[in-house]
Amino acid sequence: MTQLQIHQIPVLNDNYIYLAHCPASGATAVVDPAVAEPVLAEAERLGWQITHILNTHHHGDHVGGNLEIKDATGCTIIGPAYDAERIPGIDVEVREGDQVTVGEAEAEVYFVPGHTRGHIAFWFADSDALFCGDTLFALGCGRLFEGTPPQMWQSLKKLRALPRTAKVYCAHEYTQANARFALSVEGNNSALKARAAEVDAARARGEPTVPSTLGEELDTNPFLRADDPDLAQALSISDGDPVQVFTEVRARKDVFRG
Repeated sequence: MTQLQIHQIPVLNDNYIYLAHCPASGATAVVDPAVAEPVLAEAERLGWQITHILNTHHHGDHVGGNLEIKDATGCTIIGPAYDAERIPGIDVEVREGDQVTVGEAEAEVYFVPGHTRGHIAFWFADSDALFCGDTLFALGCGRLFEGTPPQMWQSLKKLRALPRTAKVYCAHEYTQANARFALSVEGNNSALKARAAEVDAARARGEPTVPSTLGEELDTNPFLRADDPDLAQALSISDGDPVQVFTEVRARKDVFRG
């Protein structure tokens, strides 16, 4: 069993880039590098040699640093085969069920379209680490730029089947705004109310709210709970169809200004 050492780098307005380091081998992966300079600087400060880049999808705030980091380190860029033409510098194309190794650490690839048509996630079981890009957020999920509500619901169902102990290393610090929205659709959820207060306190102290655990998300994230009768009732959806519930929650979030 190889436990990754994971270092979080805040960049831009609300992005997170991750360095995932295998101490047994010295290999280090960069997950979704929006930019290069702070990544290279942090790796040098930590004494970690960058050997891989893992891209979840093609958006510029996830691949913008690819080529500069590759030029500086000679690393291998791994990304979705479903969207390879939009991943700068891609070397290895991966699909659902493929295995990715970073030194002695191994990840399974999940195909999770919805936010984009080719989105993937990386699940490092031995480290309880899920790198999910913009598919799943703390208390939220990504906008449907290229996919459909049924696609995204199926993608989220894949991720929620992982252990409750899984740490959700999503790519943005959206949690406080997501909590305000979640309360607007499910204000009677006591676990959600408690978590929203914790999030507000953490942000007031300048602390990140990411990673969360999948267990927290299962209890409080409305996008993961579209098949929960209580949520359907809160939305006045009588037949409780999960896709209909998810579609309604996503539509409300898209116009929420609270």
